[in-house]
Amino acid sequence: MEIVGYIASLVIGISLGLIGGGGSILTVPVLVYLFGVNPVTATAYSLFIVGSTSLVGVFPKYKGGEVNVKTAIIFGIPAIAAVFATRAFIVPAIPKQVFSIGDFVVTKGLLMMILFAVLMLFASFSMIRDKRKKEENTGPQKFNYPLILVEGTVVGVLTGLVGAGGGFLIIPALVLLSKLPMKQAVGTSLLIIAAKSLIGFTGDLGKEAMDWTLLLTVTGLAIAGIFIGNILSKKVSADKLKKGFGWFVLVMGIYIIVKELFFPGGGGH
Repeated sequence: MEIVGYIASLVIGISLGLIGGGGSILTVPVLVYLFGVNPVTATAYSLFIVGSTSLVGVFPKYKGGEVNVKTAIIFGIPAIAAVFATRAFIVPAIPKQVFSIGDFVVTKGLLMMILFAVLMLFASFSMIRDKRKKEENTGPQKFNYPLILVEGTVVGVLTGLVGAGGGFLIIPALVLLSKLPMKQAVGTSLLIIAAKSLIGFTGDLGKEAMDWTLLLTVTGLAIAGIFIGNILSKKVSADKLKKGFGWFVLVMGIYIIVKELFFPGGGGH
């Protein structure tokens, strides 16, 4: 299983390099099902892996002028504050047993995996949907500040709870609310994901026992994957890839819901 896990770690990075996101949605299932990490710890690990990989991925985008730093700061501040607060205060406050219906007990780990799977379903729909309207804005950039603050906070809380980068939430928000062209939205989202994931991860330090060997190995493979993804992205159509990846994420999301609700046990609970 660990060999499969290491290959999957490489895939996380490749998908980030190819389509600028999506990879983070695989990190938690890979850690839980292939490495047997507890779901709550897995969300913490995921923040570090996704943050580090995005940080490396942002440099070539920045050099190519595809990062709008002003937008990253405006959107990033509420997201960073929300993700840090969620990891430091909300996650530790969730009880081990959240509630029960008859004999069915909803544990903290189960709740996080289901929440994660639902997020995967949303992410998959946004990848499969054919967005034909290319929003290339030529006018001056205008910020819808109240909406950006709300969206940044929501993305931050979700990131904190499930450990996903939330690129599929951030990219459309940047295109619609900050009027960024698509390519700039992808580059800018990597910078936001890197900052909020790594700062969010610091909210966990001292709370979870960290397996640094596993964490750094998976991170190293994901980073190697980003370079492979960047090379491949010059040869492959990103749209087709995104759609195919979307279907894969949809199947994974359904698998997690079915497994956690009907066949619990295993997977580091």
